[in-house]
Amino acid sequence: MRVMVLVKATEDSEKGFTPTPETMTAMEAMGRFNDELRAAGIFVMADGLQPSSAGKRVAFDGADRSVKDGPFPHPGELVAGFWLWDVKDMDEAVAWVKRCPNPMPGPSEIEIRPFHGLGDLQTG
Repeated sequence: MRVMVLVKATEDSEKGFTPTPETMTAMEAMGRFNDELRAAGIFVMADGLQPSSAGKRVAFDGADRSVKDGPFPHPGELVAGFWLWDVKDMDEAVAWVKRCPNPMPGPSEIEIRPFHGLGDLQTG
């Protein structure tokens, strides 16, 4: 089962990454966690995202398109980074997330979302 593991943004992450001794220590801990994921055979890919101020949103309304520049409001509803994992089930994904170092300096949240399977897309 493939899952997308989403690290939710915070007000701090929306300010951008600043290399400090604390952030570098956190990055090293996350690197070790990624190594554990690789060793377990569930790591597919991962990356961090720049703050929403570097992004754009394209809104669709029928044939019309409009583009909105970041930053976007509500940091807790944004994504700061992600993993793609191949796990046996949601319980395994939750167990791994519980082992993850806190991805932010303060309170943070990680969301796990399964991908659709081929059977999910069939009609009839």
